[in-house]
Amino acid sequence: MQRKTYIDLSHTIEDGLITYKGLPAPIICDYLSREESKQYYEEGTEFQIGKIEMVSNTGTYVDVPFHRFADGKDLSQISINKMAGLDGIVIQIEDRSIKEIDEDVFYNLDIEGKAVLIQTGWDKYWNTDQYFENHPYLTEEAAKYLSNRKVALVGIDSVNIDDTSGKSRPVHTTLLGSEILIVEHLCNLNELVNKNFQFFAVPSKFKGVGTFPVRAFAEIMYEEEL
Repeated sequence: MQRKTYIDLSHTIEDGLITYKGLPAPIICDYLSREESKQYYEEGTEFQIGKIEMVSNTGTYVDVPFHRFADGKDLSQISINKMAGLDGIVIQIEDRSIKEIDEDVFYNLDIEGKAVLIQTGWDKYWNTDQYFENHPYLTEEAAKYLSNRKVALVGIDSVNIDDTSGKSRPVHTTLLGSEILIVEHLCNLNELVNKNFQFFAVPSKFKGVGTFPVRAFAEIMYEEEL
């Protein structure tokens, strides 16, 4: 019998969380508390309405072309099949001393039309100062190779898919310029190594927004003996 299992690839967003140094943390609080709601409803009927204030680059999030290009497609213009039910492949960077990930790691792999997820192990530093320092990233040549191979989406378990030591962002420019979506701040990719899975990372449908948090996850099919 065929069964499904799901692997959560998203970090938890909580009040005060710093996702990217220099950007403000989210503020998560009550707009209407349960105690305050008592005045509006009969006894024993209480509700909570939350209020969230945050930048769109918070937690595990997807970048679409509008994030980089003024005339690029925003979240409302990206079709669901660009973000959901994508055949996925995990590229494991076993040498943890490698920070600059070049195109050769993708040679001879079946990646066309797939969500290519790069597992560096950097997610173990999430919510620490180390997460922001000397992180792994893709080179411009790697981005061009992925674009030429027509991958569907590229994800990484690091703070940024680009080198953040300078001011240029060639990987974002190359991938988003080719309408290849980017998912950053993934986690738990080690659970997908050498597995067949489909990838999902769907944000809310906002107009005029190019980045937003997602509940990224993988769906794995397996045969269960009767």
